[in-house]
Amino acid sequence: MGLMTIVCTARSSLVDDIWLCRHYDWGDPNFQEPTMSLNSRTLISRLGWLACVLPLWCLGCAPKPAETPAATPTATPGTTTGADAKTASLRKVKLLLNWFPEAEHGGFYAAQVHGYYRDAGLDVEIMPGGPNVPVVQQVASKQIEFGITNADDLCFGRAEQAAAVALMASLQTSPRCIMVHEKSGIKKFEDIHDMTVAMSPTKAFSQFLQKKFPFKNVQFVPYPGNVAQFLLKEDYAQQGYVFSEPFLAKQQGGDPHVLLVSDQGFNPYTSCLITHDDVVRKDPELARKVVQASIKGWQQYLAEPTKTNELIHSLNKEMSLEALAFGVEKLKPLVEDTVTKAQGLGHMGLERWQTIVDQLVEIDRLAPDKVKTSDLFTTEFLKPAEKN
Repeated sequence: MGLMTIVCTARSSLVDDIWLCRHYDWGDPNFQEPTMSLNSRTLISRLGWLACVLPLWCLGCAPKPAETPAATPTATPGTTTGADAKTASLRKVKLLLNWFPEAEHGGFYAAQVHGYYRDAGLDVEIMPGGPNVPVVQQVASKQIEFGITNADDLCFGRAEQAAAVALMASLQTSPRCIMVHEKSGIKKFEDIHDMTVAMSPTKAFSQFLQKKFPFKNVQFVPYPGNVAQFLLKEDYAQQGYVFSEPFLAKQQGGDPHVLLVSDQGFNPYTSCLITHDDVVRKDPELARKVVQASIKGWQQYLAEPTKTNELIHSLNKEMSLEALAFGVEKLKPLVEDTVTKAQGLGHMGLERWQTIVDQLVEIDRLAPDKVKTSDLFTTEFLKPAEKN
């Protein structure tokens, strides 16, 4: 059994818990494990085993996802077929995700499925992430060439001298939300009072919200890793991603209504493609090829996701084709907005990055002047190379 299969099956039959780990700040020294269901604890124990092998995996020891090879002519010993020669000529690079394969990574998998990376002369190995996988650190230490992370996490990495830079932002709008009951009548954050809210206390978005809103008589509890309590209690709200927890809750008969955190001004770029500073300076052609192929992948995924979703489902059985289809529809307005329609998919701006830095300073997650905003990103590769 390959590691990819083990990663996915470690979470099998835990449908309510598939989003557990992404919502915790696992590296925070003040983190305390919340009260969990038996299934959640089983998940954590399994992931604890995975934590032992993930570092080896990230170094490239894991096998690639199985593929059905195309029929090729039999070669005479000592010779190379045309297909083999073409494959051998491709440049091999690794792309590490920040989570298990799902819709928010669809554009990158689409670039692989539809051959956009190959057309650019690249053999891109997409490596699933997981809880506590240090994407920024892996890129900064040059153990992998490219990674996927969110803007606030990149800021934290740069503050610790990690030489990583964002090349494109897949999602212009963060999918982070607070999920409330439709029947509660809550339509805005100011309406949240006299209830229980399950929200990770160490996450930047959580600290931003608690500083901005009074939340009168609100009891904050750790995120439980499932929607069980939400389904049982009407005076209960919880954090989530718009394409995950609401889907699970509605699937089980709930009445979810979401309040986007981005609507309150905290909107870090999400699923950013990053690389090492040296790639930008010394190997810009590689950076451009990966960015351009990834942009094509996202355009393809949003237009026709079926083939890509089949691959993602094969890599992560917890992501049903129904859930992935739901995810794509929720992703479309987060990826394509008025800015990207004018500037192009993947666009990033200095003012937006500066806002993110300022907000992290305001909530005491970054020291003033610790991060130089212009070092966080480059837009150099968002346009195709000019032809001579």
